[in-house]
Amino acid sequence: MRTTLKTIKIFLFLTVLTGIIYPLLVTGIAQVAFPDKANGSLITDNHKIIGSILIGQSFDSAIYFSSRPSAVRYNPLPSGGTNYGLTNALLREQVENRRQQFITFNQLDRTTEVPSEMVFASASGLDPHISPRAALLQVNRIANARNYNNEQKTKLIECIDSLTASAQFSFLGKERINVLLLNLELEKISSTLKQ
Repeated sequence: MRTTLKTIKIFLFLTVLTGIIYPLLVTGIAQVAFPDKANGSLITDNHKIIGSILIGQSFDSAIYFSSRPSAVRYNPLPSGGTNYGLTNALLREQVENRRQQFITFNQLDRTTEVPSEMVFASASGLDPHISPRAALLQVNRIANARNYNNEQKTKLIECIDSLTASAQFSFLGKERINVLLLNLELEKISSTLKQ
């Protein structure tokens, strides 16, 4: 009986310690030290949450930069890729269709080399970044859709340059640009040009 009571006391102590005290302590430290990251790196506009810097979104309109394709339609709950191998005929067909769609949508020459992130879905299906080259290939389409003149188009290119993040520690990954942040800046450019 004594052993059973000791076991129950230890069980209750550890449950309170690891199930209540520790999570509250870690959450409190995170909220004080890294509030933005602890809350999901959310982006707000006029106090309304419009997305997270960590999760890609679909932008299908001609007036916005397109995101990387997603096998899960940017849904974070079942995140993941298709798991198709390079020899899979369905993957080859998807890649070719995406390549043709990118070229047609952006009114590019048929021989244009489309960046790989615009034809392959990421492993998570949530990647929010594209390469600066993929963004630059979309500039003419967006400028035409928004009736930009050459000066406005130059501002758009400068915006791409300013938002481009370099490889982490100069060697991990590649240069990248967050599509949601880029489209938010695009809206700012358009609103300032209307004034």
